[in-house]
Amino acid sequence: MNINNKVRLYGAGGHAQIIKFIIKDNNDLLDGVYDDDPKLAHKNFYGVRKGFRLNKNEFSYDNIPFIVAIGDNRIRAEIAGLLKCSFSNAIHASAIICENVQIGEGTVIYAGAIIQPNTNIGKHVIINTAANVDHDNTIHDFAHISPNATLCGLVEVGTGSHIGAGAVIIPQIKIGKWCVIGAGSVVIQDVPDYAVVVGNPGRIIKINT
Repeated sequence: MNINNKVRLYGAGGHAQIIKFIIKDNNDLLDGVYDDDPKLAHKNFYGVRKGFRLNKNEFSYDNIPFIVAIGDNRIRAEIAGLLKCSFSNAIHASAIICENVQIGEGTVIYAGAIIQPNTNIGKHVIINTAANVDHDNTIHDFAHISPNATLCGLVEVGTGSHIGAGAVIIPQIKIGKWCVIGAGSVVIQDVPDYAVVVGNPGRIIKINT
């Protein structure tokens, strides 16, 4: 087998398992898995190494890029800020990515996702299984678009926001930063920063300060 690239994962949970298989399918080499609590690693990970916060003095990058394989947006942002290295992407071969799509470093795109033209995706974003991102969207750093979520055209998702599984965001809606849109919600109006939205139509149930 011809190896294309080496990559390391920071994080050893269920989310990391999926990225592991994307790496394998892309004929890339998983060169190591690191975690801040190796004892809690997923059962299918072996030989998990100590993360940066457990091994600051001896942590070595070896010029190999990382993917921060952590589903929690805030923790992913924290770890990405600590690591002084380059970051790789993991994009499943079955994802459909149209022309003029910009994808930032560290972003992962799962099987069956569709990214339509002129969309700008930031750094360390998760586009999960079968998510549908329509044309001219802007998805900022550390956001997570969950399985089967639909973002219609000209939607903006703020930094660190989580769009729940099966949620629908109608066209020209702006979601603020660090918001949570509940699974199955239908968002028909702009959402302020830190808001939690649930229901159809979506309603704000609290603001996380």
